[in-house]
Amino acid sequence: MANKIAFQILTHFDKSYRWFTRITRGAKERFENGEWQATQIASRERLNIYEKSVSDAVADIYHQVEVHQRDRSFWQQMKETYTRHLETHPQFELAETFYNSIIGRLFRHQSFENDVMFVLPSRCYLPGRDRAQVINSLDTTTTVAEMYESIYKLYRFNLAFEDRQRDMESLENALRKRLNKAQLASVELVEILKPVFYRGKSAYLIGRICMPGETLPFVISMHTNNSQEIYVDALLTDRQDLSVIFGFARSYFMVDTQYPAEVAAFLQELMPNKKHFELYMSLGHHKHGKTVFFRNYLQHLDNSNDIFERAPGTRGLVMMVFHLPTYGVVFKIIKDEFAESKKITREHVKECYKLVKNSDRVGRMADTHEYVNFRFPLNRMAPELIEELKATCASSLEITDDELIIKHLYIERKMTPLNLYLLQETNEDKLHNAINELGLCIKQIALANIFPGDMLHKNFGITKGGRVIFYDYDEICLMKDRNFRELPKSDDPYALDTLSVAPNDVFPEQFEHFIVGKKKFKDILKSLHGDLMTPEYWREVQRITARGDVQNFTPYNPAMRFQLRET
Repeated sequence: MANKIAFQILTHFDKSYRWFTRITRGAKERFENGEWQATQIASRERLNIYEKSVSDAVADIYHQVEVHQRDRSFWQQMKETYTRHLETHPQFELAETFYNSIIGRLFRHQSFENDVMFVLPSRCYLPGRDRAQVINSLDTTTTVAEMYESIYKLYRFNLAFEDRQRDMESLENALRKRLNKAQLASVELVEILKPVFYRGKSAYLIGRICMPGETLPFVISMHTNNSQEIYVDALLTDRQDLSVIFGFARSYFMVDTQYPAEVAAFLQELMPNKKHFELYMSLGHHKHGKTVFFRNYLQHLDNSNDIFERAPGTRGLVMMVFHLPTYGVVFKIIKDEFAESKKITREHVKECYKLVKNSDRVGRMADTHEYVNFRFPLNRMAPELIEELKATCASSLEITDDELIIKHLYIERKMTPLNLYLLQETNEDKLHNAINELGLCIKQIALANIFPGDMLHKNFGITKGGRVIFYDYDEICLMKDRNFRELPKSDDPYALDTLSVAPNDVFPEQFEHFIVGKKKFKDILKSLHGDLMTPEYWREVQRITARGDVQNFTPYNPAMRFQLRET
């Protein structure tokens, strides 16, 4: 029976991956046809495949086995059989995570050791074994122009170019600006990932140029115009640009491959500072990304000795947030009770986080990862943190002799809270950029059909690159769910006190009083984004989102674009 169920779990995984692949493979046709709403629907559908597949597999097991009457040796044998099935499986690492999800669901995510679950991977993956399956290598004896021609013979789209000759010249000129003649003459290898990376209204070719002692990553970014003709928008060769494209506030790519480990390994070589779990998530394998994160977390604990403590910043009214200073994430727990001003429930908060997960995050909303029964070593928790957790989140805690178990939490990329940044930063240009970024962040979230709700600057973070990201989701809603109103014009000082206000009413003219505190920052925000303080602006965004218009915000410096266009 253990052998039979192991095989059935793998069968369910394979079915799930075929479903995932079918949706992913459709990205090319959706791009070519300009089916942008269908693109968003496909992204949401793909996110939901995993839970449906796990539920189906668990139901099958319950029909055959009295789960809690089987001893440990049964589950050990099942894992051993499953491991043997994975020896030549092209998605073995994803199949391990799927198996873990099954065991977690069966036993409500109680503690298990590596003999029952894949706490550690079944084998160490050595990149390169399947490299030929995911890489196209180009002839390096040709000219730059001929190289680009060969690229577009390999990567064909069922679209006419807006101006093919112009684009080929733009690509050639951009590369010649980046590499001198000696460097170009020394090129030993040019490699491009076979799958095209699709996201939103864009398509990307990703590769590298290898020279003695130097490797140049590159991304060819392509868009379509209103006549559904394709054009090349930019050639990106800076690793920082690549990192931003694969950023944690972006939606997941559609990347059609049967060898995700090899694709992730190649991307890691191009972006060595990017966490491996982030790369898996960017490919749409967010569940496996969580597995890789957890392994990375365990490894970091083994190689560090600092203490978990409350995260810097203003205490939240809904979430308790803490961190490990040497680790780049924060841990967020829903409090047992909210402040009187928060007329929401725990389930509402969870639904808000789910809404963001299923939305186009347009580079402005941090990705969050939900965990249950997450374990922390008790001797690494600051005593004052333990006391604060007990005072605010007791129902989510379980404390054993050596562990703190948090029954439900979110993990999110660590950023500097914007309110702290504005207090600490002295460079006027950086302060001006941060305020401008704040306004852009609010506007782009709104155009993605999300009303941020609580727009206090403490609910935003700023990255090392100066990009402002929203991360507090407990009051978000769809744009249609708010009524944007003008404040009454009256000489009566008590007019506001008698104003009839419905729960969904919003008065944008009041935004200037609470988004940022200091008058200096208010003035900058009003000068750059004064339209945010008008109901007309928000009503226009409502009209745009009601039509289903899909926005496209370029995830790289506009200065890198070959030609400025409205997209």
